[in-house]
Amino acid sequence: MEAKSVEELPRGEGWQFEPKWDGFRCLAFRRGDQVLLQSKAGQPLGRYFPELVEALRSLKPPQFVLDGEIVIFSGEHLAFDDLLQRIHPAESRIRKLAAQTPATLMCFDLLVDDKGNSLVELPLTQRRKRLEELFSGMGKSDRVRLSPFTLDRQQAERWMRELGPTGLDGVVAKLVGEPYHSGDRAAMVKVKRIRTADCVVGGFRYAEKGDQIGSLLLGLYNQQGLLDHVGFSSSFNAEQRQELKGIVEPLIGPPGFTGKAPGGLSRWSTRRSMEWQPLQPKLVCEVRYDHFSGGRFRHGTKFLRWRPDKKPKQCTFEQVLRSKSAHRSVWREFLPQAV
Repeated sequence: MEAKSVEELPRGEGWQFEPKWDGFRCLAFRRGDQVLLQSKAGQPLGRYFPELVEALRSLKPPQFVLDGEIVIFSGEHLAFDDLLQRIHPAESRIRKLAAQTPATLMCFDLLVDDKGNSLVELPLTQRRKRLEELFSGMGKSDRVRLSPFTLDRQQAERWMRELGPTGLDGVVAKLVGEPYHSGDRAAMVKVKRIRTADCVVGGFRYAEKGDQIGSLLLGLYNQQGLLDHVGFSSSFNAEQRQELKGIVEPLIGPPGFTGKAPGGLSRWSTRRSMEWQPLQPKLVCEVRYDHFSGGRFRHGTKFLRWRPDKKPKQCTFEQVLRSKSAHRSVWREFLPQAV
């Protein structure tokens, strides 16, 4: 099932709300000793997650097809960067990571039961019941777990509001009376948690062609008082790019980024696309982002507005780092069976 993005959770009867995990979507097939992990795009995933293959093979039911998400828990948050490290060509490296940072399959749907019966034509309410029955007789596993759900919209809003810092990607809403929809978005919507941060513009890049501004390079001050490069914003139309020239070019000059600086050339980049101009740390802007991990914004950010009222030194990592205490009780309530 695919989810259509919407701005808010749907209202009214007939919706089931589930967490939108920050991981890799996965279909898990088992028949006897044969186990296959398959991505949403149909690519095999088993070689990257051998601990999940073994865990699924050791479960009591002899056959099933599960729909879920592969995630890695690190304490009380999700570690997407650890997940990305698994896509590695060396089997020895994968085996080492599987032992150090084992993955978990969070299951939210059952497509084929333990008797080989297809359930895709059943409504979600019945599939969920059969999924819970499968888990009740499955045996305990730390690697294969049942994803929670709620029929209470207010509870789902609380997940959105309070569990973002743990790495939760948002909330998915599914119509409880619908069969399993493969490849279309008719029965499910998703609301992603979007956050904002105030950043210092520590530099910029020109567009690959012409003399317009291609992207603003964003920075946050670390605990040592150094400005680290954390991402970029390039969501500007042609007119805005031209206006940016008059704003940033007068500030060209050192020091730029005094901590971590933008990367250099790679096999995917051109010299023009990677050259950047340092700026005096005087400009502050507010940007919208979806994920921050590994000391950077995972994707490009959306420029919202300039913040002339904000002092650059106020733009620190505290805005984006996860809180370990404020969300602990909600996290344990949210996933008593997953951590």
